[in-house]
Amino acid sequence: MNYFDDHEPWEIVHIPDKPAFHPHQQPTVKVYAAVIDPKHANTLIRKLNQTLPLENLRHVKRVRKQQLDGGSTRLSMILCLAGENDSQLDVIPQEVVNLIESYQLETFTTNVCRYAPLSKEEWVEQCKLWPTSFHPTTYNINGITGFSKEESHSVCTFMKLALDIAKTERQIVNAAVIVDPSTNEVIARARDQVNFCSRPINHEVTKNHDNMLLNSSVTKEPKLLYDGVSCLNPWLWSSQQPCDSWHPLRHAAIVAIEDSAARDRNLFSGGRNNCFEIDRVGPALTSPSKKQKTESMHVNDHEELNSHTNGCNLELSRPYLCTGYDIYLIWEPCAMCAMALVHQRIKRIFYAFPNEKAGALGSVHRLQGEKSLNHHYAVFQVLLPQESLNGGVMPLIASKSDQTKNPSNVPNGTGP
Repeated sequence: MNYFDDHEPWEIVHIPDKPAFHPHQQPTVKVYAAVIDPKHANTLIRKLNQTLPLENLRHVKRVRKQQLDGGSTRLSMILCLAGENDSQLDVIPQEVVNLIESYQLETFTTNVCRYAPLSKEEWVEQCKLWPTSFHPTTYNINGITGFSKEESHSVCTFMKLALDIAKTERQIVNAAVIVDPSTNEVIARARDQVNFCSRPINHEVTKNHDNMLLNSSVTKEPKLLYDGVSCLNPWLWSSQQPCDSWHPLRHAAIVAIEDSAARDRNLFSGGRNNCFEIDRVGPALTSPSKKQKTESMHVNDHEELNSHTNGCNLELSRPYLCTGYDIYLIWEPCAMCAMALVHQRIKRIFYAFPNEKAGALGSVHRLQGEKSLNHHYAVFQVLLPQESLNGGVMPLIASKSDQTKNPSNVPNGTGP
């Protein structure tokens, strides 16, 4: 439970790399296995790993050692994945058939756990079926094990900024806010621009967003629609008539990434008047992260140094993409936006509402758990109290109780 103020608490929930399962109800997959002679174990392991490696079951050990009554030992080895019909040996690859015949193996089918264990409890239950490997998380991303009150306050403040940006006159769109958590600096903010008729962000209105949002009063709002949220309806643009100009890829996260890159080009191009306005909200959200990959600016003399730093307090180093940054979104991103955030090296993603139709970070897919990717971020859902959705922000969006107890009430692309 994380508190934003003295009223109803906000909750910040970590979205794990894979769906949460009870240790006793973990999904399994069938495999062909065989009892082997211990003296043939090394040869069989080498041949099978060369011809039929268990690419999607790397957490499963290939060999199981069992102690039988009387003190004898039995070795069993996984040969390959099994088909739906256990009796059809024609689904076994020919390489395995050759090994079965050559070594006169006694085959059988068994179940192994489909996913690697995330906890010791899961690992203990998995080993009851077949031995697996358990590797506790070695990286530490702030928030996975909980947030301090100060950190929670900052998270909720930035989410309120995103809520405010998302609302237009009579329509809700998705909004994105990119933040450097080491300084609480707002790097970029954007809303959906699939239809360019959307009004531009008024930076003067949102500059002091923390005070404005906290002091806002309850007002009556016109009915708001959700069909303008790009990530909820990735193909809706194709059936609508554009006004002046449109672009189907300009989702809020993509536009924010572009704005962040434009900011870097202006700040670090070497010009004298390139100091962007810096937004900071309260104390730093996290302690400074590991040293980011940067491209240093070469400043030759003291006079030139002053020209770069006059009027703004910036370190003269260019960040590598969005390494170490956080992004706040109203709705869970689609696969395109989630993958773009992988390429940008975002560290943490916070979103308020799930995307039941096209969500890529928990609802439909879990891109954060895709092991083939070269970068992984932590994902959190911010469960909003009803109070934060009143007061002129988003009065018709589902509250925290709807988000958790009745997922069908969460906005998923259709108007209420």
